[in-house]
Amino acid sequence: PFSESQLSRLRASMDVTHESWLETRRLTDPDDLARRLEEEAIGILVVESDFVFEEVFEEAEALRFVGVCRAATNHVEIDAATVHGVVVVNTPARNTQAVAEHVLGLMLSLARGIPAAHRYVVEGRWESPVEPYISMRGSELAGKHLGIVGLGAIGKRVAEIGLALGMEVVAHDPYIEGGTPGVTMVALDDLVAGSDYVSIHVPSTAKTEGLLDGRRLSLMKPTAYLVNTSDASVVEQGPLIEALRDRRIAGAAFDVFESHPISPQNPLLALDNVVLTPHLGGATGETVERHSRMMTDDILRFLDGQRPKNLVNPEVWERSG
Repeated sequence: PFSESQLSRLRASMDVTHESWLETRRLTDPDDLARRLEEEAIGILVVESDFVFEEVFEEAEALRFVGVCRAATNHVEIDAATVHGVVVVNTPARNTQAVAEHVLGLMLSLARGIPAAHRYVVEGRWESPVEPYISMRGSELAGKHLGIVGLGAIGKRVAEIGLALGMEVVAHDPYIEGGTPGVTMVALDDLVAGSDYVSIHVPSTAKTEGLLDGRRLSLMKPTAYLVNTSDASVVEQGPLIEALRDRRIAGAAFDVFESHPISPQNPLLALDNVVLTPHLGGATGETVERHSRMMTDDILRFLDGQRPKNLVNPEVWERSG
């Protein structure tokens, strides 16, 4: 998906073909992509989730620029692009606000039991005007301790929102030195043990796989909640399910799972202390507008002979300009 206003900017400088996966509902076959790029002598390719393998760079001789409308570029062979002199540009932090607001919604849903309250009303169980005040009494976010694992763009925005709500915010990120004003940097074990809400914002890497394992989950307070909009692999799933089932933690909210869509056999589906959303944290119109503007700006910079702002493989530019 790409903003019409930004497509108009591009069309003022070049021929543009726009085919959104929102309409096709599928990713492009890499072989078909390579063949089409070569046959149509396409010089600039913009994708979001489509795979761009080494074969694409080998076959598409006219290709000079690949734009990725997301922060992650693991579906594009960057080394192959560099070898073939193709500039790769991404759009970091395009969905920061969207995901941060989704985290807020998940925390509020956990604190106030909003999904359960909705079902209570629509299923016709609201028969007593007093009962919900007793059985569905929630808690406020203000004054609670929010622990953020990973203080990148999204983690920082979540921290700012937490502070604005009056939460005490701590964070853990071994790659961040300065932190964010109002946020105390702590060891991961201390964060997990002391937080009322633990929100995960780290990339999926070999180092982050199982970062919250059974031992760390056991450190969480029985009144604490876990929120994961990052990647399912960061939390060890077996101990997590046990902790939720045994109420050793109060509950959790997830926008990411081991598979997308979630498996019908996933034990999370049987729990009543979780909130589950279908991997839509970044799915806002504003995210599309943002990545469209960022990508268009860098394409026009490239056409004007200027270095793109969000250049992934700077060695190409340094080598050939």
